[in-house]
Amino acid sequence: MPSRIHALLVVRPDGRPAAAFHLRRTLAALAEQRRPADVLTIVVCGEDPAVHELAAASGAESVITAAAHTSFAAATALATHRLDGDALWLLAQDTAPEPDALTRLAGALELAPSVAFVAPKLVRWENRSEIVSLGVSMTATGRSVGLADDELDQGQHDVTHDVLGADVRGILVRAEAWRDLEGLDPALAGADEGLDLAVRARLAGSRISLVPTALVAVAGDGVAGLPAPRNGRARRRGARGVRTAQLHRRLAYAPAPAVFFHWLSLIPLALWLSAVFLVRKQPGLVLPQWAAAVVVAVRVPSIARARSRIRRHRRTSWAQIAPLRFTGHQLRQRLDEDRDVVDTAPVRGELRFFTGGGAWLVLGALVVSIASFPALLAWPVLGGGALQPLRATVAQLWADAAFGLRAIGWETIGAADPFSAVVAVLGSLSPLEPSRAIVVLWILALPLAALGGWFAAVRVTDRGSLRVMVGALWAVAPMFLVALVDGRPTAVLVHLLLPWLFYAGSIAHRTWVAAGVSSLLLVGVLACAPSLAPAFAVLWTAAIILSVVMRGGNGVARLIWVVIPTVVVFAPLIIDQVRTGDVFALFADPGVPWAGPQVSADPTGRGLLAAGIPTPDMAGWQELLPDAALWWIPLLSAPIAVLALFAPLTQRWAAGVTLLVISALGFGTAFVAVGIVVAFDQALSIAVWPGSGLSLAWIGAIGAAAVSLDAGLAPRLAAARGALALTVTAAVLILAVPSLTAMARDAAFLTNGPASTLPAYVAAEGRDDANIGTIVLTPQSDGGLSAETVWGGSETLGGQTTLMSTRTVPTTADAELADIAVDLVTATADDAVDRLAAHGVGFVLLAPPADPDASGARELQLSATTALDQRDGLDPVGDTSKGVLWRVADDVEPRGAAPAWVGRIALAAGGAQLLVVAVALLLALPTAASRRGARRTSRIVGPYWQEGT
Repeated sequence: MPSRIHALLVVRPDGRPAAAFHLRRTLAALAEQRRPADVLTIVVCGEDPAVHELAAASGAESVITAAAHTSFAAATALATHRLDGDALWLLAQDTAPEPDALTRLAGALELAPSVAFVAPKLVRWENRSEIVSLGVSMTATGRSVGLADDELDQGQHDVTHDVLGADVRGILVRAEAWRDLEGLDPALAGADEGLDLAVRARLAGSRISLVPTALVAVAGDGVAGLPAPRNGRARRRGARGVRTAQLHRRLAYAPAPAVFFHWLSLIPLALWLSAVFLVRKQPGLVLPQWAAAVVVAVRVPSIARARSRIRRHRRTSWAQIAPLRFTGHQLRQRLDEDRDVVDTAPVRGELRFFTGGGAWLVLGALVVSIASFPALLAWPVLGGGALQPLRATVAQLWADAAFGLRAIGWETIGAADPFSAVVAVLGSLSPLEPSRAIVVLWILALPLAALGGWFAAVRVTDRGSLRVMVGALWAVAPMFLVALVDGRPTAVLVHLLLPWLFYAGSIAHRTWVAAGVSSLLLVGVLACAPSLAPAFAVLWTAAIILSVVMRGGNGVARLIWVVIPTVVVFAPLIIDQVRTGDVFALFADPGVPWAGPQVSADPTGRGLLAAGIPTPDMAGWQELLPDAALWWIPLLSAPIAVLALFAPLTQRWAAGVTLLVISALGFGTAFVAVGIVVAFDQALSIAVWPGSGLSLAWIGAIGAAAVSLDAGLAPRLAAARGALALTVTAAVLILAVPSLTAMARDAAFLTNGPASTLPAYVAAEGRDDANIGTIVLTPQSDGGLSAETVWGGSETLGGQTTLMSTRTVPTTADAELADIAVDLVTATADDAVDRLAAHGVGFVLLAPPADPDASGARELQLSATTALDQRDGLDPVGDTSKGVLWRVADDVEPRGAAPAWVGRIALAAGGAQLLVVAVALLLALPTAASRRGARRTSRIVGPYWQEGT
């Protein structure tokens, strides 16, 4: 047994009140040792009167004061010169040894002369039956692995003695070995200090040994070792410390020729592991990973000192350590054991998509879709309403989604609407014929809506009949069918995406997978309908507050992430619109500005909105029955409203209230939107489409109705449930009859094409060259003239921009275009054609007026045709279905390139957007662990209020 033992106790209060409490117990434990330490030195890091008072009264040989940020390794180095004994016992304020701990440690050290230090069994501060640490090993890549961490102590490891390393807390080190090994490595950031000391001891020809019968209770204050992972901050600090220690040891232990290559791999490895952590749903480890990589990369002198220290004292080869390393097989086996524990947890029931009627519902919706839109099966391009063809290539689709020169406008430079990215995604699904993707979308819209509605109902009810009801009601919702018949792609996409956002968003607080999926779906929904942003902002804020109040902040980080991709994707457009001074323009509907039929902002219009009908023709019934009294049509939505209002009175009142709030926000959005005019189509002003708000209201209403039928009826009234569900569905099906028969009655706005909005001559030249410009002149009914510049072979759905459609103050480029347009149709200037050629415009198209019967439009059409025919430098191409076309005869200069700053902004904005979308995609990828976790939770959200789900 060592004749003289010097105990070194490091205290770092860090402003924690518990520091004095822990120190008091540790000092008492030292005083109760059966074999007391001969010398006690205390190092106090920081100022704390209570701690200094305890240290002064402890009877220590000396009390050393150090700065508050002093690490455990640095603190031990400060006291090493006072070492007075044969062995050094390393303790911290939160390491309280059992009365016989030092006796057992000293006895083990005495019996094994070849042992450099012995380590106790660390147990939980408040529960000595739980092991905190008993032996540490490492993998071939330097990853440290605790051999018995967080296990229940049943004596199963008491026979283990020879291990690679141990936790630094409570170890008893021979004084000679401590001096020879030069103490702890301060570059390890508090992690794996005992492991590193053991590795160096073994390389010096010594061993280390465990003493499982010597118990030391630890609280995890983080003075010695890493802090206990009690909160997110402690977990991040621990992850950063572990990774820093691993990378530092990798460079310190590596053969000399490999050090430089390991150093070069630090940042690429951080990038790769960031993706791995996102896939594993551990985003909190990404920043610690990068912090560790950067710290180790710049701390080259520390690595050099560590390698020099090993080189000076090394006596054996690294092969002596290899048998004690943790193999990959052992590591996988340990992970498999954890998986088995999870798999024994209770699992949820089957989804029952096929046996519960979901598959039949989708199949039936597909049959109805083909019967309602049979002509679409033969159409290559879908036109009419707010529809336009897509770009000819995938590369052009994505170019329209990037910051820079826009596809329409004289010299419009700015951010693309996020809707352009949605169009690019759709077009990329049909790379050879991008425009056909919209046709396929229209054919599959009804079954996709039924599928989405069915899965949304999974979060509300477990009854198959009610899921079918919700799916059917969602597929034949009046605002959705009107959007299909009128040709409104943004409204159709919103309706298809909303149920999936509800499905994932309702559990976004539970898992990172749901949060990642929700964040992507939210981008898609708001890209198609920015008017829904205020409603979602309210829902998101309420979710954050509820998570803080009811769950103690659990899940808040996931909820915060949900909006981050949307903010990043919309940021360039927000900056551009705010810079113009028109914030309300952000709520304009993207895509083709089209003043189609929609209700007005009067009481009658808002009354129709309350019934879910966004058009003044009562969803087509006025045209179907022009002479009939149709006052009863809005009442077909009344059964849903009645059932929805009953939901707060049921046992599941919390879910009912939440769904009614969603419905109220949707109706509020529709009522406000119909009175906001922010977009323009030539001389026509266009209000925001209220149908998107109605879709949000509809999902809340039918969800609340399902809650009422699910929980509001006694078991003896089960038969009434089916009857009520059938009644509600039948009423909405009656409301859908005009829309489902519109194509057969030739009452739909949908058309076969066109493949291009420009004449075929221009379309052929501009198909592969997006820099061919065409100025389109359109006479207005009041005698005015509309001028627009289109680049490429056609105006396209993804090439539209709200920067143009919402502009109320002309820019310098707009003024120049107006001057050239006036000069072209009058005899006021002779250089108009030259100015066109200088800007890259090669064609002039005089489009037919919107109202051919208006006298002002007819007169301007004739005079403009005469003036253009007489223009030198314009060659007439002739009359086309799109208007009269002329070609610029002179050499046309290429379209001017965007300024250099545009490229820099495009690179920065595009890089940030791609990064955040990539992160969201990685989070959205399910893993085996996430699926196992999902099976342990209910699919239904909020079965009862007290469950807090």
